[in-house]
Order: sequence, then structure tokens, then C-alpha cells
Amino acid sequence: MLARRVRRDAGMVTSEYAVGVIAAVAFAAVLYKVVTSGQVTEELQGIVGRALHGQT
Repeated sequence: MLARRVRRDAGMVTSEYAVGVIAAVAFAAVLYKVVTSGQVTEELQGIVGRALHGQT
């Protein structure tokens, strides 16, 4: 009885996968917008520039 119940709930169904994929894509889109914003891009370029040129 217990083995049958555990086996039945072991994985996600297609609708759960779809919701998970949509959430992941939405998160990726928000993260992309943040990373490509002007202020963040300038900060990242500054960090890389300091690392390459040995500045503190």
C-alpha cells in the first residue's frame, strides 16, 4: 500500500513542469534586465577593469 502511494507521487506532472519552466524563464528575464541595466554594467566593467589592471 505505502509503496504504491510513494511511487505515485514520486515525480512532477506535466503541468508542474510547465509552471516551473515559466517561473524559471521569468526569473531569467528579470535577471537579464538587471544585469544589462546601465548602472550594473558600469559596475561590472569597473570590477573587471580593476582586476585586469591590478588596481585596488
